[in-house]
Amino acid sequence: MSHPYGWLSLVPPFVAIILAIVSRRAVMSLLAGLVCGALITSGGDPWIALYDILEIHLWPSLTDPDKLRVFAFTLMMGAMIGIVSGNGGMAGLMRLVAPLANSRRSGQLAAWLSGIIIFFDDYANTVLLGGTLRPLCDRWKISREKLAYLVDSTAAPVAGLSLLSTWVAVELDYIQEGLQSLPMPTDLQAIELFIGSIPYRFYVIASLLFIPILAFTGRDFGAMWRAERRRWTSSTEESNKEETNSAALSTSDRAAHWYDAVVPIVTTVVVVLSLFYITGRQALAMTDGDAGLKEIFGAADSYFSLQYGALAGLVAAAALSRIQGLLSSSQIARLAADGARVMLPALAILWCASALSRMTGDTSVDGSAPTLAYEFQSHRLYTADYLANLVSARNDEETDQFQTVTVKLLPTVVFLLAALLSFSTGTSFGTMGILIPMVIPLTYTLLTADGAALDTRHPIMLGAVGSVLAGAIFGDHCSPISDTTILSSQACGCDHMAHVLTQLPYALTVGVLSIVLGTLPLGWGIPVMILWPCQLVTMMAVILWVGRPIGESNC
Repeated sequence: MSHPYGWLSLVPPFVAIILAIVSRRAVMSLLAGLVCGALITSGGDPWIALYDILEIHLWPSLTDPDKLRVFAFTLMMGAMIGIVSGNGGMAGLMRLVAPLANSRRSGQLAAWLSGIIIFFDDYANTVLLGGTLRPLCDRWKISREKLAYLVDSTAAPVAGLSLLSTWVAVELDYIQEGLQSLPMPTDLQAIELFIGSIPYRFYVIASLLFIPILAFTGRDFGAMWRAERRRWTSSTEESNKEETNSAALSTSDRAAHWYDAVVPIVTTVVVVLSLFYITGRQALAMTDGDAGLKEIFGAADSYFSLQYGALAGLVAAAALSRIQGLLSSSQIARLAADGARVMLPALAILWCASALSRMTGDTSVDGSAPTLAYEFQSHRLYTADYLANLVSARNDEETDQFQTVTVKLLPTVVFLLAALLSFSTGTSFGTMGILIPMVIPLTYTLLTADGAALDTRHPIMLGAVGSVLAGAIFGDHCSPISDTTILSSQACGCDHMAHVLTQLPYALTVGVLSIVLGTLPLGWGIPVMILWPCQLVTMMAVILWVGRPIGESNC
C-alpha cells in the first residue's frame, strides 16, 4: 500500500522549523505546523482541520496522564525555586561558597562551583548567582562581562544534564515522543536514552570544563581579554564604588540560611530516587525478581516519581519558611505562584511540540499502535514511514555510499541544525521540542535501511540525541535574543551586547572543538571515551596558545 501523503508528510515539521528561524517564536511556529498538517489530513477542508487541531491533536496532548505529570512536576519545581529564593535560602547557600574565593582564580572557580550547585533550574541559577556574586567579583576585579559568562555558561548546561531539574521531565517527554514514533516497538525507556546520551553532549560538557581551565591558566582571549584588562587596570576608587553598589543590590533583608535551600532539594532527590526504586521493583516483580539497579531504574515510572518528588520538595520549602517565620502564608503563596508562572512558556512549547510529534506519527488518538497499514491516516501523517520508504527505495551502490556518509555526518548535521534553530529562536526548549521527535525516528530509519535490527543504544543514535540537546544550548549561548543570555547580563549588571560579544568567541571555540573532536569523529566510529581526553587537551592547548594573562598589555 502506497504512502497516503508522500512528501507532504514532511511539510508540517519543516514549516515549524523554517518559521521558527524566521519569526523567532516557537509556539506560533509549532501551531503553524499543526495547521499545515491538519489541512493535509483533512483534504484541505478548513473546518475539519480546525476541529482536528482542537479535538484530535491539542486536547489529547494536554490531557494525557503522563503529560499532566510533566506539567505538574515543572510547575512545582518552579514554585519551590520561587520559595527558596524568597526565603533567603539561595543567598545562604551562596555564602557558603564565597569564603573559598580569596583570589581572581579562586573567585572564578567559586562562581563556577556555585553554578554547578544550583543544578535544578537555569533561570534560578542565572538570577541568583548574578546578584549574589557581584560583590565577590568586584573585590577581585573580575569584570561584569566575565561574571555574566560564568553564570550563563553554567546555567543551561547544568540544568540540561541534571537528572533533577526543571528540564529533565521536558527532555524525557520529548525523547518518549520520539521513541513512540519508531516504526518498530522498542523496550528502551526514555530515561535510558537520556542518560546514555550524556557523554555525547560534547558542547555542554566541554563548556563546563572550559571555565576551570580559563581560571587555572589565568588567561583570556578576544573581547573577554579586553574587558578583563579594562577592569584590572581600573582605578581603586572606581572599584570601591562598584563593589559598594553591587553589595547594596545583593543585600537581602531576610535571614539567609543555607539549609532552607538544601533541605527541599535533598528531600526532592531522596523522594525521586526512592520512588524510582519502588516503581521499578513493582514493574519487574512479575518478570525479573533478581534485577539490578540499572534494570530497576529503567523500568521505573519516571513521571510519577518526578511529580511526587517535586511535591515533597515544595512542601518542605513551604514548611521551613513558615515554621521559622521567614515568610507568611500569603508570601509563600505569592512566591510559589511567581515561580510557577515563569515555567508557563516552556509548558506551552512542550504542549504544542507534543501535538505536532503525534501528528507526524502513526498511533491513534488514545495512543494505541496500528494493526493495519496507515490505519489512522485521517489524522496521522506517518512521516517516519515515508522517510523509511525514501531511504530504502533504491539499493544500488551509489545510494548505499550516500546513505553511509549521511549516517556518519548525522550527529554533526543535527548539532548544526539545532544550533541554528536555537540561535534564531532564542529557546532551547523549542528547539528540542521540534527536533528530538524527528531525529530519533530519522536516525533509526537510516541505521536500519539495510534491514538489520538496531540496538537503540547505538553510538550514532546516542550521538544524534545528544547533538540536539547540546546544539540547542550552543545556539542559545550565542543568541542575543536568548532568555538566559538576557537574564545573565541583567542579573550581573553587564551591558547586554557586551555580554554577547565577549561570550561569543568562547562559545564558538568550544562549539568548533565539539564538532572537530566530537560529532565528526564519532560518526566515523571513534569511541567517545577517546574523544573526551583529546578535547580536554586541545582546549588547554588553545587557551595557552591564544590566551594572554590579564596583566599582559598589548605592547
